[in-house]
Amino acid sequence: MSRRGPLAAFVAFGLLWGALAALAPAMQTAVGASKAAFGLALLFIAVGSLPAMLLTGRELDRRGTRILPWLLAGAAVAAVLPAFAGSVATLAAGLFVLGAFSGATDVAMNAAVSELEVRRDTRLMQLAHALYSGGVLVGALATGLARELGADRLHVLGGVALALLVAAALNLRHERFEPRTTATGRPRLSRAAIPLGIACAAAFVIEGSMENWGAIFLERDLEASPGVSALAPAAYGGAMMLGRLSGQWLEQRLGDTLLLAGAMAVALLGLLGAAVAPNVPTAIAAFFVGGAGISIAAPTLFGAGGRLATPAERGSAVATVTTLGYLGFLVGPPIVGGLAEVVGLRAAFAGLALLAVALVVATPRLGLSGRVPGTVPGTRPV
Repeated sequence: MSRRGPLAAFVAFGLLWGALAALAPAMQTAVGASKAAFGLALLFIAVGSLPAMLLTGRELDRRGTRILPWLLAGAAVAAVLPAFAGSVATLAAGLFVLGAFSGATDVAMNAAVSELEVRRDTRLMQLAHALYSGGVLVGALATGLARELGADRLHVLGGVALALLVAAALNLRHERFEPRTTATGRPRLSRAAIPLGIACAAAFVIEGSMENWGAIFLERDLEASPGVSALAPAAYGGAMMLGRLSGQWLEQRLGDTLLLAGAMAVALLGLLGAAVAPNVPTAIAAFFVGGAGISIAAPTLFGAGGRLATPAERGSAVATVTTLGYLGFLVGPPIVGGLAEVVGLRAAFAGLALLAVALVVATPRLGLSGRVPGTVPGTRPV
């Protein structure tokens, strides 16, 4: 059973969000937005994505992952819309459409990997999200270089759209999982998955904020050039990739609970480092440490949501964790933007550190698994 298609979707999505993060200063300048107004425009990604994610969970339960390539194609078209924005209103409209397609695709590709995990009796979610983070790294670095060479928003986002179309083509060819139920009705949250979703939302507030405000922090507060400012999301994305590749190995030996709690403690150190960073190199190092820690949260919680659900409700369970998590990812940057307008980005990062402390404390109460059944240190499942 091929895993190439779903994993390619994670790479393409990483390219999208890495490019958007490194383009944030250019987009803010192009529409003439203050920090608060730009954060408000980013909120429209959440407005578009949340209902789309719940709808997608229901459709996955009914139709299986055959909808994934078409969602990727729609995301490719939507990805170029922010390139044409000339005001805060038009940027918000473009981000609304992008949010709808990206949110729906996010649920579908996580459900596809969750299905692969169950059918193969193995763990792939950390690897999938590591590939996403690798895409963030490449997307951020390539965008920073392109900006230095004079590329505009359309050049960058057009390249991202092409990558999404390639991923769509690969998913046309991979084996499509059949639906497990003919359930109809309104979209709904899976009650059993809600605690995991709330924890994921808290973690994603941190993740989305560090990803979207890192370049602006370096460029505005530390007076870095566009090429240097892109190193913040690039370092963050690289650390996310390394953290998740390590997580693929560590979760077999530590178990989900210990791994997640330890990772949140590492994220706490990175956030505190960003809050007090006196110069660009220190800030970049802080984003690297923060990214390494927060990287573990999403794949751990997404994977747990899919594995703990029945086959007939797996789509809804993954959609619940993804929707609540994505809510945190998308409302985090606007919240930080509002705080930054009042108290500055450094204080906003300190506030995120308090949220990391809460996650360390709450993790043992989530009922996550210990070491994977049937494995011992030095072995891995097949």
